[in-house]
Amino acid sequence: MEPPLDNLVRVLARLPGLGRRSAERAALALVRRPEGLLQDLLGALEQARATVCCCGRCGGFTVRGADPCALCSDARRDAGLLCVVEEPGDILAIERAGVFAGRYHALLGKVSAARATGPGDLRLQALVERLRQEPVREVILALSTDLEGDATAAYVRELLRDAPSVRVTRLAFGLPVDSGVGYSDPLTLKRALGGRQDA
Repeated sequence: MEPPLDNLVRVLARLPGLGRRSAERAALALVRRPEGLLQDLLGALEQARATVCCCGRCGGFTVRGADPCALCSDARRDAGLLCVVEEPGDILAIERAGVFAGRYHALLGKVSAARATGPGDLRLQALVERLRQEPVREVILALSTDLEGDATAAYVRELLRDAPSVRVTRLAFGLPVDSGVGYSDPLTLKRALGGRQDA
């Protein structure tokens, strides 16, 4: 049987962004004073497990009893703009930026041969249904710029090809803020030049 501290480190290391060393530091901080942080973490995890779920409409995070979520239910948001993202966490990131006032649709993944994820594993049929039922005039693809994100975007564009009243756009690509040309990879530079605007 694995020692409890080693088991805690192993489980924490499975979280995104935590490597073995970070997981060790987190585990030690948790067990050093179990009546403090560890107890709070246990309570927060239990509450999340009992109440957090995905919105039946957009796929974003909500709580049980609030489905559709607050973003889908907000009449002030523009129902004509639908931002398609890969994961619910992407919705949180865009909302933090405070620059989008439309609705969202999380695919819950992307087309990936490495992960054995095909179009049938994504919430694509739910997207098509939303376009039939909601007054969407533009679908904004806010997908990652890697090969899998590009493949997913191409698939969504093809899927929506027969919806002539719906404009399909993709987020602009370019240089990151506070970065220079010399630090950018060739694909980023190519996209930045291709998407240039009037100065």
